[in-house]
Amino acid sequence: MNIYEELQARGLIAQVTDEPEIRNLINNGGARFYIGFDPTADSLHVGHFMALCLMKRLQMAGNKPVVLIGGGTGFVGDPSGRTDMRSMMTAETIQHNCDCFKKQMERFIEFGDDAAIMVNNADWLLKLNYVDLLRDVGSCFSVNNMLRAECYKQRMEKGLSFLEFNYMIMQSYDFWYLHNNYGCNMQFGGDDQWSNMLAGTDLIRRKEGDDAYAMTITLLMNSEGKKMGKTANGAVWLDPNKTSPFEFYQYWRNVNDADVMKCIRMLTFLSMEEIEAMENWEDNRINEKKEILAYELTALVHGKDEAEKAKETSYALFSGIGDKSNMPSTSISEDDLNDGKIGILTLLVKAGLASSNGEGRRLVQQGGVSVNDEKITDPSAQIAIDGEVIIKKGKKVFYKIIKG
Repeated sequence: MNIYEELQARGLIAQVTDEPEIRNLINNGGARFYIGFDPTADSLHVGHFMALCLMKRLQMAGNKPVVLIGGGTGFVGDPSGRTDMRSMMTAETIQHNCDCFKKQMERFIEFGDDAAIMVNNADWLLKLNYVDLLRDVGSCFSVNNMLRAECYKQRMEKGLSFLEFNYMIMQSYDFWYLHNNYGCNMQFGGDDQWSNMLAGTDLIRRKEGDDAYAMTITLLMNSEGKKMGKTANGAVWLDPNKTSPFEFYQYWRNVNDADVMKCIRMLTFLSMEEIEAMENWEDNRINEKKEILAYELTALVHGKDEAEKAKETSYALFSGIGDKSNMPSTSISEDDLNDGKIGILTLLVKAGLASSNGEGRRLVQQGGVSVNDEKITDPSAQIAIDGEVIIKKGKKVFYKIIKG
């Protein structure tokens, strides 16, 4: 199976322009494509995972990725999928986040002279003369067409700033610049980026003629990725200091039954033959599928050693046998205790299992908290900390509290 057909079989391709040309380029290793990442945090999360895996697949097939870090667009913020304006970041914060992204991406992508390259759109966007941009690029954009774009339509009632309105023009300029300076002939993005991506392709063809070699492809990336990237307590990060390898493993181990095979197809590097065989397994093997998914993705992000530890700890928790030392934990000092005890709500917040006392109270009252296998139903309960205790939130989230 060629790589383009494999992407289709894995359910990754949602829409394309110029499909025959795209298919030919990708299958013959002729695509020099870019995917953009705006540095809105100091770590990538699993919502970015599909894009990272896509770049890896295409690079393995001989295509050349251009990783675009949005050091310039980060000053504006993408309005797509937003109900309000993003918080403004300082130049120092944006640069720090860009540096963190590159370090994490190196686990997925091979960078080098004849491999992938990383570029930062701050290098050209921050140098633009505003009037020149309006004359040279702004004249190619119809305000009527821009307002019909989904990324803007959903914000019109609540309010769309003029700052954010410029995002489409900046993203389109990125593609034109990468096309002219790095030979990019293709751009990839999530399905919520379709309007922005079409605008970039249209800009190149307007500036260089209808035969300009620039194409777009969208994936089921952002809608699926954003859904996968969130939990009840926030994002699942690729940085082990934000989401431990065990927590990362448990996240994938606990995905909904209906999503398991979709995640295996889209995100793992198991062969299609292996995946097709798994699809024919009996329903009672669903947990085995989940364990395979969790192991494969944890190994991809954190390495096989961490994946083995996470798998062993997960087994120990659910079977009561084995090593639990790699479970995520929080230390409690004597200063946190009153006569050797601490309130359950304070404990939940310290462990990061609740964002506030109010959320913790609701968890307890709904019967969702156990300590050392004993269900806690009283929000005013005081928990004795002597050595270590295990908190269980819901059916699948475990956390260790250690007296330091």
